[in-house]
Amino acid sequence: MHCRHISMHCHQLNSPYPAPAANMAVLPPSRRLTLILMAGCFLLQALSAHAITRHYKFNVVMRNMTRLCATKPILTVNGKFPGPTLYAREGDNVLVKVVNHVAHNVTIHWHGVRQIRTGWYDGPAYITQCPIQPGSSFLYNFTITGQRGTLLWHAHINWLRATIHGAIVILPKLGVPYPFPAPHKEAVIVLGEWWKEDTETVINQAMQLGVGPNISDSHIINGHPGPLSECASSQDGFKLNVENGKTYMLRIINAALNDDLFFKVAGHELIVVEVDAVYTKPFKTDTLLITPGQTTNVLLKANQSAGRYLLSVSPFMDAPVQVDNKTGTATLHYANTVSSAMASLTLIKPPPQNATPIVSKFAESLRSLNSKEYPAKVPQTIDHSLLLTIGVGVNPCPSCINKTRVVGTINNVTFIMPSTPILQAHYYNIPGVFTEDFPATPLHKFNYTGSGPKNLQTMNGTRVYRLPYNASVQVVLQDTGIISPESHPIHLHGFNFFVVGRGIGNYNRRTSPSTFNLIDPIERNTVGVPTGGWTAIRFRSDNPGVWFMHCHFEVHTSWGLKMAFVVDNGKRPSETLIPPPKDLPQC
Repeated sequence: MHCRHISMHCHQLNSPYPAPAANMAVLPPSRRLTLILMAGCFLLQALSAHAITRHYKFNVVMRNMTRLCATKPILTVNGKFPGPTLYAREGDNVLVKVVNHVAHNVTIHWHGVRQIRTGWYDGPAYITQCPIQPGSSFLYNFTITGQRGTLLWHAHINWLRATIHGAIVILPKLGVPYPFPAPHKEAVIVLGEWWKEDTETVINQAMQLGVGPNISDSHIINGHPGPLSECASSQDGFKLNVENGKTYMLRIINAALNDDLFFKVAGHELIVVEVDAVYTKPFKTDTLLITPGQTTNVLLKANQSAGRYLLSVSPFMDAPVQVDNKTGTATLHYANTVSSAMASLTLIKPPPQNATPIVSKFAESLRSLNSKEYPAKVPQTIDHSLLLTIGVGVNPCPSCINKTRVVGTINNVTFIMPSTPILQAHYYNIPGVFTEDFPATPLHKFNYTGSGPKNLQTMNGTRVYRLPYNASVQVVLQDTGIISPESHPIHLHGFNFFVVGRGIGNYNRRTSPSTFNLIDPIERNTVGVPTGGWTAIRFRSDNPGVWFMHCHFEVHTSWGLKMAFVVDNGKRPSETLIPPPKDLPQC
């Protein structure tokens, strides 16, 4: 009998009580077979408790896609948009061979994967690696350590992640249940943006002119604008099929370039159980807010009458900044509906674009599970304390249309991408690539959430902040009002962090810490800093290497709203960055 047949019977044969010792020779044949099957089950389970190696191949290729009445070629992985879902279990080793068949340089970032000691495979171009050049390949090799839930992968060079992206689903170790009722089925839902134009052309033209780029033409759900978009029929777009009385887990990802997004399902409540591959205390809501790079797992109970119900994705922006106001849609279909084409469609009204109270309530509802199995290990003391102002500035640009260029800035430093990856320069002690003088606090104090100083010019540089191994770090991210205050989704590579506090206005180092939650703050890898406000995060620098931190609005990253931490090795081999792989791409 094959193992797969044995495994089918394991749940029937496994008993919580030990079987009595028996002489196989005197047992009847049926009993002997049962014991053999049980032995096979125990062996199978013992073997399966160990992690395995999972192999994937990502071919980066061009494909023609038609959306919004127009066809254009886009960059894809394996010809799919969104790209293929990468499945693994906690503890698995993952090998992904990325082969570049297009004319663009490419890298892939495994967004939210801790990459313990394996920073060579993190993916941001010129931070940890040279890009994979046309006709070349690179084998990404990393282990999923202490994580389970939903993350995402995406290109990490220029604006290629507009179409090169997909889900990462990390299942718990075999035999380990979810800390909530197991769903009947699961579904991946990837939210994004669609441009009729080529996105590389969009950003290149904007950078040449020194102005903001054109906004997208629609929001999309699993690659489609949905049944209510132009040129669409009532049957177009993603469909989620459900059965009445059953519970479904939706793994929702914001893969958009530049928009925070609301997500709703007509007629249904959502129970949040996880964000950024970290379990939460469950709470009910009818509206999710997900920033670019964030993920949210929710339980949906199919408890409505037969018919079709609209899913909607729409933008959040509470500042005078132009965004794509098109609502992307999809449909939830109940089984046994007489005719899906004729069934009534229950609509839903998206939240107002500037619905700040909904966003604040959602952010304040998020709490780490903080159970015995999944504790929240919040640093209670601080070794390194940083105050980082985030926003924009204006620098001279003789060739630009207004003779100036809008730039992104952290502590008035506009980050300049190097031509040699910082991780290689750090590992091989290559001089002249970066400097270690990134300021821990603003060099010039001002009313951060006011109109800003008269001089809006920034400093340029490839500056990093150095951290010793295993230090406890607090970073206060302070929005500025220069040109306009705006929310910023800040993503830190290589770490999860705890969001211990947030507020509106300027952070006050004497009074603001009294509002911190140091018991069960949410733990994640990307956080939305509120418009005209601040967010405080804490993490432990227990991962040696070079780790990018940047705004996940791609336009702000292009403008220079980014920096990097260099984390030293510890004293033990298990606290040391591994050597670079032999096939590491060359610039």
